[in-house]
Amino acid sequence: MMSSSTIEIQLKTLPETPGVYQFFDANDTVIYIGKAKNVKKRVRSYFNKVHDYGKTNVLVKKISTIKHIVVDSETDALLLENNLIKKYQPRYNVLLKDDKSYPWICIKNERFPRVFSTRRVIKDGSEYFGPYTNIKTVYTLLDLIKELFSLRSCKYDLSETKIKNGKYKVCLEFHLGNCKGACEDKETELEYLSNIASIRDILKGNFKNSLSIFKTQMKTLASNLQFEEAQLLKQKITILENYQAKSTVVNPKINNVGVFTIISDESYAYVNFLQVAHGAIIRAHTLELKKKLQETDTNLLALAITELRQRFSLQSKEIYVPFQVDLGEDLKITIPKVGDKKQLLDLSLRNAKYYRLEQLKQVKITDPDRHVKRIMAQMKSDLRLTEEPTHIECFDNSNIQGTHPVAACVVFKNGKPSKKEYRHFNIKTVEGPDDFASMTEVVYRRYKRLLQEKQPLPQLIIIDGGKGQLSAALKSLDALGLRGKIAILGIAKRLEELFYPNDPIPLYLDKKSETLKIIQQLRNEAHRFGIEHHRNRRSKTALQSELESIPGIGDKTLVQLLKVFKSAQRVSFAKLDELEEVVGPFKAQKIFNFYHKSHEP
Repeated sequence: MMSSSTIEIQLKTLPETPGVYQFFDANDTVIYIGKAKNVKKRVRSYFNKVHDYGKTNVLVKKISTIKHIVVDSETDALLLENNLIKKYQPRYNVLLKDDKSYPWICIKNERFPRVFSTRRVIKDGSEYFGPYTNIKTVYTLLDLIKELFSLRSCKYDLSETKIKNGKYKVCLEFHLGNCKGACEDKETELEYLSNIASIRDILKGNFKNSLSIFKTQMKTLASNLQFEEAQLLKQKITILENYQAKSTVVNPKINNVGVFTIISDESYAYVNFLQVAHGAIIRAHTLELKKKLQETDTNLLALAITELRQRFSLQSKEIYVPFQVDLGEDLKITIPKVGDKKQLLDLSLRNAKYYRLEQLKQVKITDPDRHVKRIMAQMKSDLRLTEEPTHIECFDNSNIQGTHPVAACVVFKNGKPSKKEYRHFNIKTVEGPDDFASMTEVVYRRYKRLLQEKQPLPQLIIIDGGKGQLSAALKSLDALGLRGKIAILGIAKRLEELFYPNDPIPLYLDKKSETLKIIQQLRNEAHRFGIEHHRNRRSKTALQSELESIPGIGDKTLVQLLKVFKSAQRVSFAKLDELEEVVGPFKAQKIFNFYHKSHEP
């Protein structure tokens, strides 16, 4: 790490223009690359304060050298930053992965051009459409082209001289009607190139010209009484219209536009991209970005748009995005609010959400540790905690009709139930149905015991209830000196509000958020566990009352019986000789007769 004076000298010499900056460590390895409108101002911001995010502070401590590259515009800075990140893959930058070789559709630069799929782009003057993210799309388009147009599939050099000299003979494809025999001069180059022009339009998503040409030709043939040929063209029109109907999702006037949306969590962001031509989606792709320094959605979306436009050679001059993104002056930015454009934006966001969901399901199976870390990081962020809640405890009171007040404490470790650590509480110090006093008692008893036994305390306590229940629990934490050492919140049942101590405004989480789902699972588990204990207590009390109601059986006898048999239920199942050993033959007979008279025939 370089000295503060050396850093200050380098900072003073940085330009106040658009550019890209690079941070190097002591080993002269690039560890971070960034771009800025004002390089000097942006780089200085790293050294002017202590950052909230720990990794940023670590990054700053490791900086040994600062280098920069000045560019003409923000757009150039975006492109250069993207290229350098992919080249060096610095430790603290967003991870841009692209291991795929995407397929393209090639119109070969040759006389009577062939149209085929390829994964190799050769700069020989050929036209390439794509890349396509799904090979099925390529096959569908090639099948459509084959049905509409008769093109050659051979690799012959169809030069004018060789054709005139009769070097080639037509093959089976000609006899099957898939080729018109250009190799024997049975088709002119002009006719062939008109078909290529139509194919070029279709690959760009424009079906209008091809449909117009086919319809004109069909009418001409019909008027010349060439009905069979006209019928063949009608079939082609139907095929093209059906394909167009499946492809068009919005207003056909929306042409040559890119749609970009983002959804992110604490660790990853997912950017979906749709390319639209003449109202048809002709390409879709979702890019996964691994966060390193808590990058904002705005910065991530700008980086992803730059990468995707470069990766897919996009030429569109307008893009639709959910919020303002700074991408330079050459690109028109539209933020749709209603209508067909908003419909496209929503569709893109839905695709990003589905992709994220699929990735999370796969990670949960293939890499459980990463799944747990992500969930914990997300809960820490959502609930505004100072540490990840790997150990959570939730309390619930079960007080039905004022009888047998009990409470339950359930424990979750790493977002999953730890059932062996669940605890029941019979309320001891509270008379009558007083939920607040009961909560104060059980929270005090729980954490006094953990402190006495030197057991680990949770990072988060959840109270099933609103402000009243939360205040009751806080009294116990105050009494034990734990206020501020353990995060605590209450969850109200009606609207799932989350209440914090000394904060009158509740927190509302997204109903579909994983954090809320885990809190609801905790609450429901505590309620189930408490109700189960309450039911058991009522059953035991009913049996005990039944035992007390036997004529001639007093308190001393009752104590003797429970000391030996442990429960009223076991007394009811005991044999006569077993009872005689404890209370003698006279009382034993009374007890035995009481429990067995109902079973007599």
